[in-house]
Amino acid sequence: MGKEINLLKNYPKSKRNLDKRRKNKRRNQLIARKFDKRFFDGDRDTGYGGFKYNKRFWTSVVKDLKKYYKLKSNMAVLDIGCAKGFTLVDLKKLMPKIKIRGIDISKYAINNSHKKVRKFLDIGCCSKLPYKENSFDLVLAINTIHNLNKKKCAVAIKEINRVSKKHAFIMVDAYKNSKEKEKMYNWNLTAKTIMSRKSWKIFFKKNNYKGDYFWFTP
Repeated sequence: MGKEINLLKNYPKSKRNLDKRRKNKRRNQLIARKFDKRFFDGDRDTGYGGFKYNKRFWTSVVKDLKKYYKLKSNMAVLDIGCAKGFTLVDLKKLMPKIKIRGIDISKYAINNSHKKVRKFLDIGCCSKLPYKENSFDLVLAINTIHNLNKKKCAVAIKEINRVSKKHAFIMVDAYKNSKEKEKMYNWNLTAKTIMSRKSWKIFFKKNNYKGDYFWFTP
């Protein structure tokens, strides 16, 4: 297994209204898990509340990814759960010749993705990736695989291992104490697998995950 490392340390943090998100939680979850327009560009209670490109979010992060994984222009990167492709847009700006691919379960997100990367994006699930073995030098799965149940989450890890020739980075919803756990369950709309950091590490090891990892906590 790889290293616990926060490669999104330079991603801007936003203020989250946990009390408001808690209201009508079950209804909002049912809407959010459809991953349609209401999740990306609807009300904040059911998702992003408007998912638009802004260079301040990923510009610094892709620089950190490039440095840490020593990315070169002749390499290939896969972004699992790419949504509208914004991470890949900034990666391409930084490294115009690098090969990119993105995949997301949401038809809405792919159909409304950034025009600069749309031709590189596919509709599909991380538990069944439509790519050959060892296709990518780096596979990213940021806040994605936890949207599956635990059984499929394990399959997704195996798929990430399969398509990665060297590096992978996963970020998942996780908590280290009861206070963080409460915040997580109050905020979460889409994740079906939420565990403690310790349990995730055991889960990664059990499923022979070979890459790096870190945690999201609201």
